[in-house]
Amino acid sequence: MSPVTQALTLSRFVLLGQGPAEGAAAVARDARIDVIRGLALLIIFINHMPGNIVAAYMPHNFGFSDGADAFVLLAGVSATLAYGSLIERRGLVVSGLKIGARLWTLYIAHLAMFILVCGVVAAAVTRTQNPLYIEAINIQPFFSDTLAALVDVLLLRYQPSYLDILPLYIVLLGLFPLLYLGVRRSPLATVLVSLGIWQGAVALGLNFPNVHAAGWFFNPFAWQVVFTLGIVVGLAMQRGISAPRARWLDAVALAVVVGAYLAKTASGNPTGIALFNDWFDSVQLGSDKTNLAWSRLLHVVALAWLAMRWLPAGAGLLTHAVGRTLAVVGKHSLDVFCAGTVLSIVGQIVMAETGFALGPQLLVCLVGVSILIGLGMFLTWYQSLTLSGGRSAAPSQPASSQPQ
Repeated sequence: MSPVTQALTLSRFVLLGQGPAEGAAAVARDARIDVIRGLALLIIFINHMPGNIVAAYMPHNFGFSDGADAFVLLAGVSATLAYGSLIERRGLVVSGLKIGARLWTLYIAHLAMFILVCGVVAAAVTRTQNPLYIEAINIQPFFSDTLAALVDVLLLRYQPSYLDILPLYIVLLGLFPLLYLGVRRSPLATVLVSLGIWQGAVALGLNFPNVHAAGWFFNPFAWQVVFTLGIVVGLAMQRGISAPRARWLDAVALAVVVGAYLAKTASGNPTGIALFNDWFDSVQLGSDKTNLAWSRLLHVVALAWLAMRWLPAGAGLLTHAVGRTLAVVGKHSLDVFCAGTVLSIVGQIVMAETGFALGPQLLVCLVGVSILIGLGMFLTWYQSLTLSGGRSAAPSQPASSQPQ
């Protein structure tokens, strides 16, 4: 495709959502999604155990965004690939039922995680006689007023620490049909509206209610921007549009990533310009996660651009053992995320009880990552077993193309 043709195709897509593949046919699975999502899940697991030495080498210490940003962006991409074509083929009613079933699964998983975490902490407090574990994870309302806490959990108005990503995803996936239809009509207009909602919410202090905090840790009014951008990427994949070969955009994205690295790793203001002192101090402490600081958004977009441009599409990443390993983790994101959240709480307790000694820290991280990888491998094997069993039992039936 010539540069002129590529530019015209991209312009039509950005403005009108149009592209070569207007039928929104099923897109072959791109390993980049599973690999990056698997890596993000492992990073989230490590980051959920603050104070361990491995967390000091996680991406948030070398840039503005972290695993959560990548996870939400990929959630938008995956939702589009899973449900976008379903909307096109079967309409909003059927796709709405499918999305509703997935929302119910996510909701039950969130409640199950809450009960498991409360049980783990209760067992730890009973065994160690250390009530601080209850406060560290913000589940004291559950023990002080169990009935009220359970009602608030059911209404998603109470989210203990580390149990706040699934509620965000539930809200975003519930909004998916509306966002998808907007992006399909005009990606640019939808993104501009999304940005306006984000900045309006920040200016007005809007957030979802959390009875035991100032609001949701991940403000849905802000984080819908990342999800929307993921939908744009997913729709571009459906339309057969790849990232244009624009070296100047590569240079801008690389400059953002390198600039973020220098800002995070420098001591003070490396530019020496007094006007930037406060900004460097703020980003070195951490970019606003609740309301999605601009620095986080620009960083994750830059990383996404570089990944689309320079990582091999299709199954290219699966030629390496590391890629295959991360892919099996990413394919089962809900199961791995839930298991990782519970394991991270266990890991926090183990590290605290061992005085944060180096050996137990490394062992906890190694064992936890190994369990999550093993879970992904087991689920992949079990899925292949059940699928092959189903095909042998009914060979005349085609393989299901419905989203998993």
